[in-house]
Amino acid sequence: MTDSFAAVPLRWVGPLLLSGNVVEGEQEVPLATYETTLWPSVRRGARISTLIEGGIRSTLVDERMTRSVYFELPHAGESLRVLREVEARIDELRAVVGQTSRFAELLGINSQIAGRLLFLRFEFRTGDAAGHNMVTLASDALMTHLLHTWPELRYGSISGNYCSDKKATAVNGILGRGKNVITEAIIPREVVERRLHTTPEKIAELNTRKNLVGSILAGSLRSGNAHYANMLLAFYLATGQDGANIVEGSQGLTQAEIVDGDLYFSCTLPNLIVGTVGNGKGLGFVEENLQRLGCRDDRPVGDNARRLAVLAAASVWCGELSLLGAQTNPGELMAAHLNFERNGTSA
Repeated sequence: MTDSFAAVPLRWVGPLLLSGNVVEGEQEVPLATYETTLWPSVRRGARISTLIEGGIRSTLVDERMTRSVYFELPHAGESLRVLREVEARIDELRAVVGQTSRFAELLGINSQIAGRLLFLRFEFRTGDAAGHNMVTLASDALMTHLLHTWPELRYGSISGNYCSDKKATAVNGILGRGKNVITEAIIPREVVERRLHTTPEKIAELNTRKNLVGSILAGSLRSGNAHYANMLLAFYLATGQDGANIVEGSQGLTQAEIVDGDLYFSCTLPNLIVGTVGNGKGLGFVEENLQRLGCRDDRPVGDNARRLAVLAAASVWCGELSLLGAQTNPGELMAAHLNFERNGTSA
């Protein structure tokens, strides 16, 4: 059986100008998508970043990959007793995890008791890997250890949906899953007016009414943004990530405020699941793209993946700003699609 591949058009966009605790300087980003208007849209946001002092300020707040398991016990009282004993022996569990991988590190445990079911949500650091398999292997070892140590536990499942993997849930936004990155900038009024053909007030008002009020009316779950999923999927496909992780990755919050007449614009993404090693990274085009992104450099373990997460978040910032600017102007969004897609001018 020969390998075959789905060809998705890819373009490099930028440069984006960044500052912050992970990435400094200019960097182009690759986006693989069939929605070809995404390239000029992100390019417009990228151009704006180069006109701002310091560009897009990016802050990596936290990182942790999760896997939840569950056990069955005789009743809730037993579940609570065992839970307290497990929590008191966290160092013992960390030693078990250390035997499964030299990169896996158990950070902590969150829990829920439902009837006689005990759910444990393990949080791990996973080096430069996104960590899907690493945390599952570690959790499997933890379950074996727990079942042996507490015979009253009965095996439930290696995945209890309290993780939550590739599902839109509140727990990920609250506790985090993957990299938590915030991108922000104050955009001078003159730049907003000249480059986006709108005003800071119009963008701030649209963001409140569309991304916040509209999302509440729609029943959105810990999410208030215009289209994070577009940029994330394009970036994920170009860099060998698991595309299904845009489900939790796109749960993020856009904020737009007026600061001394200028526009403060930020994107908060608490669930970016990316890696620079692991499945999908051996493909030629992925290796080439990671190399060009500076994510193949000799850095401390984990720093290449952190760089990749920040670049993904910065791409989201560019596309989100550009789209909101377009949507303040009647007809601009559709005119752009007609121009780029029907006339073939997207490249």
